[in-house]
Amino acid sequence: MKLRTALFLAMSMTVLSPAYAADMKDVKEDRAEAQADAAKSTAKQQYEVAKENCKNMSGNQKDVCLKDAKAAYVGDKSQAKANEKSSKGQAEADEDKMEANYKAAKERCDKLSGNAKDACQGEAKLKYHQ
Repeated sequence: MKLRTALFLAMSMTVLSPAYAADMKDVKEDRAEAQADAAKSTAKQQYEVAKENCKNMSGNQKDVCLKDAKAAYVGDKSQAKANEKSSKGQAEADEDKMEANYKAAKERCDKLSGNAKDACQGEAKLKYHQ
């Protein structure tokens, strides 16, 4: 009876699992985008403050101050973009690993038969979010 209940739960959960796997990737990508946007916003605010600090200067000192502020802004903004790409790439890699591990687990289930095979496949789908 316990096996039948476990099998039922496993099979009912697998209906939702493909959407879950895709959602996890989307969540990670959305988080990466939000973090990048926040970092870019912070960089812009720091740039504005730095430019304001340069207003009291004159001549070459002011020019250098403005160039330094711009360089820091461009560097921070570029770093935010790089971090976003890295995070999105990691989300894709995580999804690829889950899919490959699921295929391997499913192959291991092929040596079984009947309820044991169904339970094994259900567990694999749950474990690897397929």
